[in-house]
Amino acid sequence: MLRVVEVKTKKQLKRFVEFPYKLYAGNPYWIPPLRSDEMNTLRKDKNPAFAYCRARYWLVYKEDKLAGRIAGIINQRAIDAWGQDYARFGWFDFIDDIEVAKCLLQLVEDWAKEEGLSGIQGPMGFCDLDKEGMLVEGFDELGTFTTQYNYSYYPEYMEMIGYSKDVDWFEYILEVPDKLDDEVTKIAELAKERLQLRTVSFKKVKEVLPYAPAIFELINETYKHLYNVVPLSDEQVKFYIQQYFSVINPDYVNIVLDKEDKLAAFSLGFPSMSKVMQKTKGKLFPLGFIRMLRALKVNNSVDMLLIAVRPDLQSKGVNSLLMKAMAEACWKNGVKIAHCNPQLESNKRVRQQWKHFPSQQNKIRRCYLKEFNA
Repeated sequence: MLRVVEVKTKKQLKRFVEFPYKLYAGNPYWIPPLRSDEMNTLRKDKNPAFAYCRARYWLVYKEDKLAGRIAGIINQRAIDAWGQDYARFGWFDFIDDIEVAKCLLQLVEDWAKEEGLSGIQGPMGFCDLDKEGMLVEGFDELGTFTTQYNYSYYPEYMEMIGYSKDVDWFEYILEVPDKLDDEVTKIAELAKERLQLRTVSFKKVKEVLPYAPAIFELINETYKHLYNVVPLSDEQVKFYIQQYFSVINPDYVNIVLDKEDKLAAFSLGFPSMSKVMQKTKGKLFPLGFIRMLRALKVNNSVDMLLIAVRPDLQSKGVNSLLMKAMAEACWKNGVKIAHCNPQLESNKRVRQQWKHFPSQQNKIRRCYLKEFNA
């Protein structure tokens, strides 16, 4: 017997956030998210995405034990921009029970139909910087702080319930070479000279902050054509700068400026927090924050989070400048392994650049779609 509870109170929301910590307890590949970040993202009074999004959250109990959770999201800007009147589902976790999974998805489907929408897609968040995509390959690979993990029965049940692939993202793991490919170095130097570019390095976080708004402007400009992306609002930009830019390691922020000192490209890496988050179980206190600060400075692995090149400079060798700068940062800090954030299967330009490194495509994650019958 299943019992449904819609999340209405802060106590229920806390239970919603904490469910996966029990579901994946002891799993060596799951990376606990920061509980405080999860709460801030899901709260209407904290997350500026609620200016154009609506959301509902549900818990499902089986025999009085919490068995699953799901978020339903209606992103009106995405609907308007892409012309697809679909709801989204996210924060989707459940025990190994297809009836629980079916019940959870049905809750979002029913809401979407009540709102006059024609389908549902996910897992997705409020915006493209939230975690998205269900793992369909790579269940025995260590996750990253910026992606979500799920058991192998998840995608099996999705197909059984009537969901099909809408798009896939690929992830790669790279070995940091002792020396860059000569071709990369040559292209980087030619691009720098021909396009009159210069790279900027940083010693302190406060030196990076003046560039943060321009970085997000470039993200909005270069990512807008990617799957279901809508530009971040000014309030969202402030939200992410405050949430993440205060704890970055400036060594892994690579900025390229043009001859007019305007932002031409950037890449952003982050020392791997995977092992730290597993130890702290997503808690900042009492020791989590200290362990995170230590991992920011001493780490043999880095997560490659974001990369963007201004449209007028794409396919002109600027990526090689960024690769060279990131490799130098890795050498400086003794980093041996780099994990790449999910990249759309259609984004061949970005994916092809990893051919210059010893690399392996180690994960695939998927967004599913179900369209309702007319």
